[in-house]
Amino acid sequence: GLNSPHWKEDVRVSIAGGADGIRIPKCESAKDVQIVEEAIEKAEEEFKVPKGRTLIMAALETPKAILNAYEICTASPRMFGIAISGGDLRRCMQVTQTPEGIELFVARGQTVLAARAAGVQCFDTVYTDMDDMEGFKNEVIMVKKMGFDGKSLIHPKQIKIVHDIYKPTQKEIHDAERIVRAYREKSEKGEGVFTVDNKMIDVAFLPSAERIIALAKACGIYEGDL
Repeated sequence: GLNSPHWKEDVRVSIAGGADGIRIPKCESAKDVQIVEEAIEKAEEEFKVPKGRTLIMAALETPKAILNAYEICTASPRMFGIAISGGDLRRCMQVTQTPEGIELFVARGQTVLAARAAGVQCFDTVYTDMDDMEGFKNEVIMVKKMGFDGKSLIHPKQIKIVHDIYKPTQKEIHDAERIVRAYREKSEKGEGVFTVDNKMIDVAFLPSAERIIALAKACGIYEGDL
């Protein structure tokens, strides 16, 4: 974090090595982001890296950080996401970890809301019990339902579980295609509201459908033509 005497050199070395992004530990304010951004700009200039190439992610590890989440998200055009950090956050909140994660529900919800309002991505905290893969799976399912874009990981064996849970199903892809195609067809006729499988559809459904197709493409499982 910024309390380390080595953080500026860490940034320099990361930029010199071609890092796509810098994750700021214990970020608590927009000012923290801007301080790191300044160091990134200097390093990009020093190592002839195109200006603006290096993105920023902020780790939210304290109650202050959660309350300032939106300001952190909008502190720089380099911001691509925020990640909640449960271990330190629980200690600061003076709560203990529960199997269902009830102690983090409010913080998680606020993190998602801030990220969505700012148009950046949000990632859940790590799951540290490597002997409880079923618990890990259940937590990934839960945070996906809450709106998180992904989850911070600490071991390679967690990767496939996250990918499998976040990967769209063939039915989801099929339904998304139908919505996109129907919207395009109806909008050309000036029809803003229509039905798909007897369900009312309007423009509000389009971003979600397009995101499912984009995820399918990113996962390498999309076989359509949209």
